[in-house]
Amino acid sequence: MPEAFVRGVRMGVDVGTVRVGIALTDPDCVLATPHQTLTRDPNPRKAFDVKIITKLCEQRDVRTVYVGLPRSLNGHENDSTRMARDYAAGLLRRLGSRGCTTEVRLVDERLSTVTAHRSLLDSGVSRREHMDRVDQAAAVTFLQTAVDQGLRTGEEPGEAVTADA
Repeated sequence: MPEAFVRGVRMGVDVGTVRVGIALTDPDCVLATPHQTLTRDPNPRKAFDVKIITKLCEQRDVRTVYVGLPRSLNGHENDSTRMARDYAAGLLRRLGSRGCTTEVRLVDERLSTVTAHRSLLDSGVSRREHMDRVDQAAAVTFLQTAVDQGLRTGEEPGEAVTADA
């Protein structure tokens, strides 16, 4: 049975090989907004970016983190998809080790980066500034889609990440 969608702060995490974009909603899930871009720590044992996200979840009482799942256009999984799955599993482990009950879910993020680039250009952001903002904007795109779906259907969108993942 699907989980019920309950209002509360949600976070979107757009994972790349170099950067991680973060977006947050308000407690009523009305609006997703960009929060920050982190440099991805290449050392999974240190994972400073995951530690920062965990601390943010604790500080903001985040109910659910949606990690973008970059499937190919035909829906197949690829190296980027596996990277996102691994990242989500590592984040869930870190949250659990801190006693944090924030749920981690994977949501489809196909075309979110393309949409983010287009939105940034349309709003007058220079191409040079794109690198600093595009990951946050992509996270906003799929986070807003996820919370809108949750509010509409009454069910938590995406695929739950489990401890045995």
